[in-house]
Parts: sequence; structure tokens; C-alpha cells
Amino acid sequence: MMDSTIPSVSMATPYELTGRRHQKARTRDALVAATRELLAQGVDPTVEDAAAAAAVSRTTAYRYFPNQRTLLVAAYPEIDQASLLPDDAPTDPEARLELVLQGAIRIVLDWEPQLRASLRLSLEPGQSPTAPVMRRGRAIGWIEEALAPLAESDPQLDRHGLAVAIRAATGIEAFIWIVDVAGLPRKEAAETLRWTGLALLRSALADGAPR
Repeated sequence: MMDSTIPSVSMATPYELTGRRHQKARTRDALVAATRELLAQGVDPTVEDAAAAAAVSRTTAYRYFPNQRTLLVAAYPEIDQASLLPDDAPTDPEARLELVLQGAIRIVLDWEPQLRASLRLSLEPGQSPTAPVMRRGRAIGWIEEALAPLAESDPQLDRHGLAVAIRAATGIEAFIWIVDVAGLPRKEAAETLRWTGLALLRSALADGAPR
């Protein structure tokens, strides 16, 4: 349920960046942490819910997040790793991809409630195809890095197209379908994602990647 009791307020400078910044940053962090905890409990939190959970006044909470959408966007996991590969990563593409899939699937499992909320926001009517935070393409970059050795061993292979196909079959969207529609337990769903990603690589090596 979206908040509609208090209208969105446009500000040239975000409230938390004006005066007493450290205290305001702590308050914002508390609201975001409370939102993430509520999502993990299966709640679709409003700004008022987050305020109550964080022991922050309703009025103060709305200064940081004028509506539920801005609150849920802020609760999106901050995953800024440039790579999911270790420094001593193997050179075999399949071994590299397996490491990346393990890391990416762990992120899906650890942040499932937040990712579900963000996916729901991105599917709301009237949203831009690139909004709000689900379309960063970071996972495609991780997968392309795993496939980098193919540039020498299989230069004819469309590595980007293959990375897109693997991401499409192993992300939060596929996970939700496997769990909610197919009814697999989360552990089996995670294994299915891993198996599918590796199967796509093997198929591409045998038959070529999608263009």
C-alpha cells in the first residue's frame, strides 16, 4: 500500500544534507535498517511503519522519505563490488562462472526481500524501463568478467549476449518464478539457477551464444 497522506516534497537539497549531518545520517540509516528488517519479516512497510520501527517520529521520517517508493528504493541493497572473482581466480571460464554464480546467487538469497520489493517497484505502471534501481546491469558485468578468457579460446562467441542470457536465467526474477510458481524450496531453487547458468555456457560453447 503506497503512502498518500502526505504529499511528496521537492527539495533542492536533501534534508539530511543540511545541518547536523552526522545526526541526520544516523536517523536515515536507522529508517533504512528498519525498512530492511520489516521487508525481511514479510511486511510491505510504509514510511510510518519504518518510523515506528526505528523509534523516529512520523514527521521526521517524512522529511527523509516523502513516500513509500523513496523509502523502498533507499532500502535496495548497496552491492558495489566491481567483481565477484577472487584475486587468484582460475583461468577456466566454467570455473570462473561458477564462482560468480555462487556469489550472485548468495546475494539473491541474502537480499531476497529487498530485491523483491525493488522488482515490484520497477514493474509499477508508468515507470521508466530503466527505473528505479533494478536495471544497473552490474550482474552482467560480473558474468562478462567470468567469461573473459573466451576472448582468446573462442573469439567468435558473443560474450555479451551470453552474459545477458545467463543473467536472465539466474537473477532474482528467475528465482522468484522457481520459488513462487514452480514451488521449489529456496535451496533447490538456488541450485537450479547455478545449474542453468553453467548449462548455458556449455551450450554456447557447443552451439554458439544468442546474438
